[in-house]
Order: sequence, then structure tokens, then C-alpha cells
Amino acid sequence: MSSSQRLSRAYKNAKKVMFDDHSKFILFSDCHRGDNSFADEFANNRNIYFHALNYYYNEGFDYCELGDGDELWENMNFESIFEAHKNIYQLLRKFHLEKRLHMIWGNHDMVYKDKAYVEKNLSSYFEPIDNTDKELFEDITYTEAIILKHAHTQQEIFLTHGHQADWWNYTFWRLGRFLVRVLWKPLQVWGIADPTSPAKNYKELIKMERRIKKWILKNNLLITIVGHTHRPRFPEPGDIPLFNDGSCVHPRSITGIEIENGQISLIKWHIDTTTDGTLKVVRVLLEGPEKLSDYKPKP
Repeated sequence: MSSSQRLSRAYKNAKKVMFDDHSKFILFSDCHRGDNSFADEFANNRNIYFHALNYYYNEGFDYCELGDGDELWENMNFESIFEAHKNIYQLLRKFHLEKRLHMIWGNHDMVYKDKAYVEKNLSSYFEPIDNTDKELFEDITYTEAIILKHAHTQQEIFLTHGHQADWWNYTFWRLGRFLVRVLWKPLQVWGIADPTSPAKNYKELIKMERRIKKWILKNNLLITIVGHTHRPRFPEPGDIPLFNDGSCVHPRSITGIEIENGQISLIKWHIDTTTDGTLKVVRVLLEGPEKLSDYKPKP
């Protein structure tokens, strides 16, 4: 199956979420939440991420995670990740209880395509203090893709991880997971990158983006937002509408995409220093906002 066919299948089977100009979404991907070991790239940014997530919860945003939220290639199970970042999952649970949580699986958490696995591992957790099982993400569903559909204009925004355009990480993800666990995780501690990852291999990144752009052109310039490459993208109106929200494992910062008031923006959260030496987490607008309606499909 070609990358175009995989993307088309994901679009056909996507979960549909209606929205309008009053809706608010924050899109993050590639958190790669790990076990807080030396190989956990998310650990350096966890306080930034938690602060940003808390902001979006209080401001009434829906949270969309575009895959690779949990690092289940390097780590054998979800339990160790949950224990390392328990406060984050408890905050995500609050989104879930209010039906404001929309989760997509990527290649590093592709096991979440199995509903039985999700139910067994994510529905509840054991709390040693109370010696009881407590609910976590009961009845949660992970999907390969989401379509945000505007209630009035019928404009669609296609959200997916993007690894459909990366044949190795989609078709051979189990082999990739094996290699990461036995080879690249130990080497990562010493700063040696996995050459099969498009986030670490520029040539693979360009190839993947080219395949998705080709698919967008075939599908009437559908707005498409992905992750996977870790490289933020924000095209101008009139360009091929391929967006990328970046990742949450940039050095000292996280990036994401906001959709609010019928507009789209690329943002960054990072730690800044005030003149009196105080450290604080701040939000920075990188690109936009641009009106979604300006990204018009071909007539």
C-alpha cells in the first residue's frame, strides 16, 4: 500500500469533530513521554508542557494529541511512563471527563490502535496510597485521524500523525520498536541519533513532506496538520496547506498549533528570564494568526 493510499484510508476512517468560530483547539504531538530516565527526551520540558496544558484547560480549549504522545518504543509499558508523569495524566483526565480530549496514535504509540490494549492499560491505575484501582481514561478511544469539520462553512481540517507517508515507521513499526529498544535507546544516552527517524534525518523528512503535499494536491488542497517530523510548518494562504505542530521535545521549548476564533496560529512555550532573574514559562506567537477561510480549496 502506498503512502497516498494509507493517508486516504486514514481520512476515510477518521473520527469527525464538529467546530465553529467559537471553538478552541490546541494541537500538540510528539511528546514522547517517557520514564524520566536519561533517555526520556520529554523530561526536560515536562514543566513547560504541564503549565501550557493547564493554561489551555482553564481557557476552555479542546486538546488534540497528534500521535507519539507516549514513548512506547523505548519503554515496555505505560505504567512506568504514568508513574513518571502522573500529574500530567491527571490533568489530561480532566480534559477527558469533559469530552475535550481527542487522541491520535502515531508510530511510537501504535499499540493504541488495539482497543483491548487501551482498555487494559489506560482505563485505570493502581494507587498504592489507597491500595485501590482508580479510574483514568475509562472508555477512551484512540484513532488514526480526526477531521475537524466547520458546522457552517463545512470546511474540513485533517489531523493525523503523518507517519503514513513514512513506509518504514508505518509498515515496519514493530521492527523499528525492537531496534530502538535494544540498540538506539542505550546509544541515545550518549547522543547518537536513530538514523531511521525523520526527526533526525533531514533527507527522510523532506521525502515525507513531499509525499503528503502530493496527497493534499490530489485531495483538493485539504488543510492537513501532522507531526512526526518534529519540524514546525506554517504555510501562507495560497501555498499547499500542510501544517506541522512541531514537537514537545525541542531543546528547552515545545511548539503547537492553536485554532481559535476561526483562525490558526503556530505557538511556542518556553522558559524566559525576567529582568529581576525570575524564571517563568511564556507563550510566544511564531506564525499567524491566519483565517482558516483563507486556505480555500480549489473551485
